[in-house]
Amino acid sequence: MSDESPSPDKSRADIGIVCALRIELAPLLSRCLTLNKYSGGDFVFRGGHYEEARIAVVESGPGFARARRATEALIEGHTPMWVLSCGFSGALHPDLKLGHIVMANGIVDMHGQQLPLDLAIPESLPRGVHVGRLLTADSLIRTAEEKRGLGEAHDALAVDLESLAVAQVCRDRQVRFMAVRVITDDMDNDLPPEIHSVLAPTPTQRVGAALGALWKRPSSHKDLWKLRETAHYAADRLAQFLDGVIEQLYDATP
Repeated sequence: MSDESPSPDKSRADIGIVCALRIELAPLLSRCLTLNKYSGGDFVFRGGHYEEARIAVVESGPGFARARRATEALIEGHTPMWVLSCGFSGALHPDLKLGHIVMANGIVDMHGQQLPLDLAIPESLPRGVHVGRLLTADSLIRTAEEKRGLGEAHDALAVDLESLAVAQVCRDRQVRFMAVRVITDDMDNDLPPEIHSVLAPTPTQRVGAALGALWKRPSSHKDLWKLRETAHYAADRLAQFLDGVIEQLYDATP
C-alpha cells in the first residue's frame, strides 16, 4: 500500500462565478494569481488563485439560456462549493445609484417565477450595499419609464438578464448560490441605444455595434465613452466588494 496522499484535483474550484461579459469581472480577475484561460464548448473560462481560494469564472454572454448552459458547464467542469452570479444591473429603486451593490435575497422573472434565497443579512450594511429582490428580465431594460414600472410590479431593487437562470441550475444541482450585482444605471435615466456596443456578446459584435452607432449618429461617441467609463467604474466597485465575499465564503467552506 502506498503512503503517498492523492494529488489534489486541479480542476476543482472553491468558488465559481458566472458573468455575462469579461468587462464585468476584469478588475477581479486582474487580482488572481496563476490566472489561466481556456475555452469549453461555447464558453470562455478563466481561473486561478484569489489569495487562498481557487476560483473559476465562466463568461456566458448575455441572456437566460446562455447563462443556464454556462452554469451547467461550470459545475460539471469545476464542482465548486459556491456559485455566484455577478455583473452589471440596472436600478429599479430610487435609492440605488451608480456603483451601489445589490445582494439578492430572492429572484423573480417577468413570467411569475420566483426563487427565494437563504441569505444571512448582517445587522448593519455598508453604505451603498443593499439586500433585496432581483428581477431577471427577458431583454435589456433601457428607459426610466420601464424601470419604474418593473420595480413597482415586481417589488425588485435591480434588474439583470441572467441571475435566475444561474440560481435555478444551482438549486437543481444542490450547489450553494449567491447573486451579487453592481448598479450601472440608476432608475431615472434612459440608457442610450449604443449600450449594445458595450454589452454585445463577442468582441467582434461589440466593435461592429460601435461602428454602426457612429455611422448612424456621429455624436454618439460621447455616449460610448461615458458608457465605457461607467462600466469600468462599476466593475471596480464590484471587485472591491467581491474581495470580502470571496474571503468569507472560502473561510466558511469545509
